[in-house]
Amino acid sequence: MVDDRKLAVLRAIVEDYVSTNEPVGSKALTERHNLGVSPATIRNDMAVLEEQGYIAQPHTSAGRVPTDKGYRLFVDRLSQVKPLSAAERRAIESFLAGAVDIDDVVTRTVRLLAQLTRQVAVVQYPTMSNSTVRHVELVPLSERRLMFVLITNTGRVEQRVVELADLVDENRVAHLRAVLNASLDGCGLTSVPDKVADLPGRLPPEDRPLATAILSVLLESLVERRDEKIVFAGAANLAGADFTVGLREVLEALEEQVVLMRLLGETSDRSAVTVRIGSENPYTGLKGTSIVAAGYGSGDKQLARLGVLGPTRMDYPVTMGAVRAVARYVSQILAAS
Repeated sequence: MVDDRKLAVLRAIVEDYVSTNEPVGSKALTERHNLGVSPATIRNDMAVLEEQGYIAQPHTSAGRVPTDKGYRLFVDRLSQVKPLSAAERRAIESFLAGAVDIDDVVTRTVRLLAQLTRQVAVVQYPTMSNSTVRHVELVPLSERRLMFVLITNTGRVEQRVVELADLVDENRVAHLRAVLNASLDGCGLTSVPDKVADLPGRLPPEDRPLATAILSVLLESLVERRDEKIVFAGAANLAGADFTVGLREVLEALEEQVVLMRLLGETSDRSAVTVRIGSENPYTGLKGTSIVAAGYGSGDKQLARLGVLGPTRMDYPVTMGAVRAVARYVSQILAAS
């Protein structure tokens, strides 16, 4: 265990190193921070922190820098994250409130996070396994065509044009719309195929061709689009970052959807902000990065996760505050949509 005095020294080293990108010496700590102890005591505390693996000396003549273990202790013992200013909160609310559908929400969110944190922002689309049917709409377009619309609780809207062999009968369309909504309202998307399997058999024979055509399109719309799982923005923010591994390795990892999904992690507590630091990441190319992530959802249900990736020399209180705030705003928009 690190006592409060040594923790204060570690905290000062982290803050100085993050702001200056220069190894921190005892003289600088004495001048910049009111630690309430003598320079000799600070040197002794730094020696103990180094011996315990929380800080390291990159060069023989240099000061000290935090290690992954040091950043971890710093994050775990944070008393609070930095809240956003009132102006920042208003800007976020206004920007996200203009979204028209889930695609727009995700696109705006990833851009916003990248701008707020100056890191790479990563946003996961709400997955099918976490989504439910909110409404099904059938809209006649012409004598033999109608529009099928599926709306989920996450705000996702799927639209398909259905080509019919027979003329559209608006009464039959209205009846089938009512049957579908009665059967599927609140149903999880992964349960829909089982739910509608016997539906044509429960309808009058004259309604079955229409039902079969629409159900075929419904099931087709439930196939998740692979390119929608994860989006990221702000890769240019990495250009000025200092990585212990090459930038190329980091960019290659960002291109791997499975890697990003695992990095965002999973937790049942949607309000929790999770932080993975350096060597805690399972991928060699990301050993010099940290990932700060949080869940977002509708009501009490977590639908997906979002976060940012950047160098371990990161302003953790600011980044954690931004990720938490954006996740909350996205959740509010989904709940209200």
